[in-house]
Amino acid sequence: MRAVVMAKPYLHCHHRFKNGKDHCYWSITEKVRTRQGWVQRHLLYLGEINDSQKAAWTKVTEVFDTEGQQTRQLALYPAERDVPVHAAQYGVQVRLDQFELRRPRQWGACWVGCHLWDQLKMDEFWGERLPDSREGTCWRHVLETLTVYRLIDPGSEWRLHRQWFHDSAMADLLEEDFSLAEKDTLYRCLDKLLEHRPALFQHLRRRWEDLFGAKFDVLLYDLTSTYFESDPPFPEGDKRQFGYSRDKRPDCVQVVIALVVTPEGFPLAYEVMPGNTSDKTTLRAFLKKIEELYGKARRVWVMDRGIPTEEVLAEMRASDPPVHYLVGTPKGRLSQYEKKLLEQPWQAVREGVRVKLLSQEGEWYLLAESKDRVNKERAMRRRQLKKLVQRLKELHQMELSRDQLLLKLGAAKSQYHAAWRLLKIEVPEKEPAQGTARFTFSLLRDKLRQVRRREGRYLLRCNLSAQEPEQAWQFYMQLSHVEEAFKDFKNDLSLRPIFHQLERRIEAHIFVSFLAYCLHVHLRACLRPLAPGLTPRSLLEKFAAIQMLDVHFPTSDGRELVFCRYTQPEKDHKMLLAQLGWELPPQSPPRITQKGQLLPQ
Repeated sequence: MRAVVMAKPYLHCHHRFKNGKDHCYWSITEKVRTRQGWVQRHLLYLGEINDSQKAAWTKVTEVFDTEGQQTRQLALYPAERDVPVHAAQYGVQVRLDQFELRRPRQWGACWVGCHLWDQLKMDEFWGERLPDSREGTCWRHVLETLTVYRLIDPGSEWRLHRQWFHDSAMADLLEEDFSLAEKDTLYRCLDKLLEHRPALFQHLRRRWEDLFGAKFDVLLYDLTSTYFESDPPFPEGDKRQFGYSRDKRPDCVQVVIALVVTPEGFPLAYEVMPGNTSDKTTLRAFLKKIEELYGKARRVWVMDRGIPTEEVLAEMRASDPPVHYLVGTPKGRLSQYEKKLLEQPWQAVREGVRVKLLSQEGEWYLLAESKDRVNKERAMRRRQLKKLVQRLKELHQMELSRDQLLLKLGAAKSQYHAAWRLLKIEVPEKEPAQGTARFTFSLLRDKLRQVRRREGRYLLRCNLSAQEPEQAWQFYMQLSHVEEAFKDFKNDLSLRPIFHQLERRIEAHIFVSFLAYCLHVHLRACLRPLAPGLTPRSLLEKFAAIQMLDVHFPTSDGRELVFCRYTQPEKDHKMLLAQLGWELPPQSPPRITQKGQLLPQ
């Protein structure tokens, strides 16, 4: 048998020159000796890390040098040898040549999900609100299974019942059996959840404070929509309606989801509204909801430009205590204040970013310019303009009638909309008597100068203090955390597709997705101090490699000795466990069967 030799893991740096800067990205690798020499094997990607994070990972890679470590094997009594006299009362003769490995199932990622559930004290919260049924069904374990399933490998409740529960170790971790994943049990659990939503929001806030010292004086608010695989008509007052679809599916009914998170991404509350709800009509109700849940306080609400109305902003300024806001502003308003802003000096808020401040009727307008954003938008505009001009030159060489030309020009306008407004295109008013319809195009230089002047710039309005423009700019940059939350909801946690046909089940489905997102955020917050390149999905995929197996040893007296064992963690698992301060649970004790039945442990 040929042995595979592995060296000690180490930190490996790879450089990338981007936007005029040298970026260092780190990963943990090891060298494996093969017939062709030493080969580098990638273990973990860490991203850009600071000095303290680098020192911590260096220490871990030094600790987990597995060379020289030994494990002590458990001695079993083989069938061909007699049991020693001193072990006659408890010794078992095992047929070692007939052992079997049965039912491999995924254990590691399930354990991570259950561990996150325990850290958020969800058992403590749901134990009071979801008591066991008279038949012995543990509803909080059913909910935990639904949530961990949504976190690890999201899908339908039918798939959980038919396949996933059997292929996972959730029954072993919760000390339950398949009755937990019975189809009707899963759906009945969904019907018990929605009434506890306000209490859950308050519980989560306390946990975010206790675990991470989260603050709630800045709140990020945004909306999204999600569509359904169901067809109208629906009962009167149903929330499934046709409306503006952010998923580009106007042919499907949908609901609108409003979400409030902190700048760190911790969710505070969400609301499900009818699919035809206008963004501008949602803010007033949500302000009242947060005030009822968490009381009055000096909060800063950060929103996109399409959410607040002038009336709601006036109410926020007049409230006691005043509610601060920071909201994006349409570029059309930049034309209104452009002359006044030209007179104001630039203030540097960080490298490559500068702002101008303008006071106007009790509010502050903040014009921000980012050098990186200028380069990005300029490159996008040049690329579009180049492709549009190339396409127009192709059309100029074609033999087309006027109607055909108009159709192809319309397609080009749709494809290159941003560049189209920079060109002046003249088409003949009438079909030519003979020959091909010709057109001319030229560059609108005044329009191009205006566009160049505004590239990389955006206008914000707020009622915050003018003494801290850097803080206001940072608040607005954090609005991306809400967009990341919606991306996690729809992609990582697979909020869609939704096949439920009852409105309450649809809302319960979103509720379970919200719980899974809370576990996702909690895991991301645990990983953030270690390395920004470590994502929750990458960690779950790593731990999913730890499997659980049933090892069956036949005995000489016709019974079987059964060991339920998870596979030993690899180097990368040990590093992650050490950095996170987690410990794997002990292996479960063996069981012995008699006449095909499992005896009590």
